Amino acid sequence: MIQILHNPRCRKSREGLALLEAEGQDFMVIKYLEDKLTVKNLTTIISKLDISPIDLVRKNEAIWKSEFKGKDLNDAKIIEAMVANPKLIERPIVINKNKAVIGRPLDAIKTIL
Repeated sequence: MIQILHNPRCRKSREGLALLEAEGQDFMVIKYLEDKLTVKNLTTIISKLDISPIDLVRKNEAIWKSEFKGKDLNDAKIIEAMVANPKLIERPIVINKNKAVIGRPLDAIKTIL
């Protein structure tokens, strides 16, 4: 089943959810700010996205700027930072089987439906 990592307060995330609804897809919503991801979950998602962990970080978030920016962080530390501070995770993320995309731009979601 298709999954969407969703933040209801984020406009792009709401638009991603609306796109899945408009496409008539069955999907499961994961409110990742409430139901926190584990290191294993996030590592799997990053693998499906086929990106480096740093590419999933919202670098304009205050917590990133104050706690992590400019530090020498390996991939494991970046993943740990996102798990501890899920606001750092770019959104929305749509997962379909072994593939995933960040829904920015929104049309990226259509590529895995």
